Amino acid sequence: MYILGISAFYHDSAACILKDGEIIAAAQEERFSRIKHDQNFPKKAIQYCLNEVGLKQSELGYVTFYDKPFLKFERILETYLEFAPHGINSFLKAIPLWIRKKLWIKELIREELDYPGKILFSEHHLSHAASSFYMSPFNEAVFLTMDGVGEWSTTSYGIGKGNQLEMLADIRYPHSLGLLYSTFTYYTGFRVNSGEYKVMGLAPYGEPKYKDLIYEYLIDVKDDGSFKMNMDYFNYNVGLTMTNEKFNNLFGGPPRKPESNLTQREMDLARSIQEVTEDIVLKMAKHIQKETGMKYLCLAGGVALNCVSNGKLLRSGIFDDIYIQPASGDAGGALGSALLTWYKYLDNQRIPVSEKDSMKGSFLGPQYSNDEIELYLKTKKYKYKKLSDEELPEQIADLIAGQNVVGWFQGRMEFGPRALGSRSILGDARSPDTQKTINLKIKYRESFRPFAPSIRAENISEYFDIDRESPYMLLVADVIKDKRLPITEDESYYFGLEKLNVIRSDIPAVTHVDYSARIQSVNRDTNPRYYELITKFYEKYECPVIVNTSFNVRGEPIVCTLDDAYLCFMRTEMDYLSMGNYLLDKKNQDPLDNDMGWQDQFLLD
Repeated sequence: MYILGISAFYHDSAACILKDGEIIAAAQEERFSRIKHDQNFPKKAIQYCLNEVGLKQSELGYVTFYDKPFLKFERILETYLEFAPHGINSFLKAIPLWIRKKLWIKELIREELDYPGKILFSEHHLSHAASSFYMSPFNEAVFLTMDGVGEWSTTSYGIGKGNQLEMLADIRYPHSLGLLYSTFTYYTGFRVNSGEYKVMGLAPYGEPKYKDLIYEYLIDVKDDGSFKMNMDYFNYNVGLTMTNEKFNNLFGGPPRKPESNLTQREMDLARSIQEVTEDIVLKMAKHIQKETGMKYLCLAGGVALNCVSNGKLLRSGIFDDIYIQPASGDAGGALGSALLTWYKYLDNQRIPVSEKDSMKGSFLGPQYSNDEIELYLKTKKYKYKKLSDEELPEQIADLIAGQNVVGWFQGRMEFGPRALGSRSILGDARSPDTQKTINLKIKYRESFRPFAPSIRAENISEYFDIDRESPYMLLVADVIKDKRLPITEDESYYFGLEKLNVIRSDIPAVTHVDYSARIQSVNRDTNPRYYELITKFYEKYECPVIVNTSFNVRGEPIVCTLDDAYLCFMRTEMDYLSMGNYLLDKKNQDPLDNDMGWQDQFLLD
C-alpha cells in the first residue's frame, strides 16, 4: 500500500510517500524549483517521491492533502464579513485565487497527477499532530501543535494512543501565538514565515524591555496558557501588513525597513517576544500535563521550530521527554496527512520504534552515487580528486582544522528546514573567526546569526548542558561551564552587537552571546559518513564538535542537486567541496561563465 501526502498553497509545499506506513521519501518543492518557501503545487517533489519507489500515479492506494480547503475558506469569508468594509483590498486580492484554484484541490490533484483513485483531506492541526506522534518513539503521549493558523485552529492539544489521535481542545483564529511572533518578525524588519529564526537569534543581544507592554496591551494570558489577543493592535486579519498605527505607536515608531541597520530597539523587541512565547508554551505544557497525566509530549507546527523555547520546555521537567517533528512547519503536514490515512483511516496497527523515532534521521530526499557524481564532474570538465572511504574523513578533518570552509554534499537530502550533515557547510568550531567568515563570505547573511554545532551523540554532555540526544537541531542548551572562557571587565560592558567580539568558550564559533548553542547530535546509525568525519576530527584535534550550517546562501533554498552544490560552491568563498568520494579545490576550478548578477536573485531575503 502506497500513500502520497501533499501540502501546498501557503508556504513550504511538500510531498511524501509511505509504503505500508513506513516513510520512504519526502521533500519540499523549494529544493527542486529553487524558489525559497515555494507554495506552489509540489509537482517536482511528487515526481521525486514516485521515482524513489518506482511507482506510477495509478498505482497509489491513496492521495492525501494536509488540510481542508473549504473550512479554511469559511474562516476567510467570516473574517472579512466581520470586519467589513475594512480589509476590502486584502479580500479582493485573495478571493480570485481561492475561486480559481485553492477550493478545487481534489480536481487539481486529479488533473496534475492523472490519478483516478481516492483523495482524502485531514484537518491542518491533526496533520501536524500526526506527523509528530506517529513518528515518535512513544506508544502514548500528549501532543501540542502551535502555528500561525490552519483552518480555524492556531493551537491545539490532544492525546495519541497506539494508532489513534484525539483532539481535546484548541485556540482559534485570530488569536495565535504563531501570528503574534510573526508580527514582531515583520515589525523588526524581517520576512514573515522566513525571518522568525532571525528574531530568535537576535533575542540574546537585547533585554526584555517591552515584555510588560506586550502583556498589558497585546495579549491576555491565563494560567492554563490559553490566551486572547487584542486585535485593535493588529492588521493581519483585514490588511496586507501585520501591524497598524496603534501597534507602531505603542512601540515607538514604524517597522524597521528591511536591510536597514539593526538598533537596540529591535534586539529588545526580539528578546521580549521570545520570552513571552516561552512563558506561554510553559504554561500550556503544565496545563496539558496536569489534565492528561501523560509523561511524554509531542510537538509540531511552526512554533515548535523555536528551539530556544523547546530547550527550556525540556529542562523544565514538566514531561519526562519531548519529541519534536523535524519538519514541524507546513511541509510536515504532508507526512501527517499520509500517516493519518494509514493509521486512523485504515486502522493499521502502530508499533513505535523503541528509543528512536521513525524519521530515519530525516534523510529522505534525493541522493547521488559515486558513479553519477564522477560522470557529472567529467562531463562538466571540473577538476577533482577521488578519495577512498578511509581517506575522506581524515582529509576533510584536516581541511577544517586548517581553517578551510567545506561544502559537504553526501547521501540523501534532509527533509525539513535544517541541514543535518547531508547538505551542509562545515567549519572549525574552535576558531573565533569562523562565524564571521561563514556569515559574511559564504552565506552573505547578517553577522549576528549563530551557527549550530554538530557533535557526536556520545559526547554531547561533555560540552553542553543536556542529558540526551538532539538529532534535529531543535533543542538549545548552554555550553557547560568547564568549556567557557572568562571575559574581561571591559568585555562585560559590551552592548548589542559588540557582544559578537567576545570569545566565550573553547568552541566560540557555535557559542551564542548568552552561552547557548542549537545542538545537533550525530549518531553512527543515521549518518555514518558524517559521524566518521567528526570522529576523525576528534581523534586528531581533540574536539568532537564542528560547525554545521545549511548548504545555501541567504535567500536560496538548501542545495539539492550536484549542479546546485557546484554553483553555490563557486559563487561563494567556500574553499573546498566534498561530493561523495570526490573532493574539489576552489583554487583549481575555472571561473564560472556569465554568472554576473546572481546575488541580486539570492540576496533579497
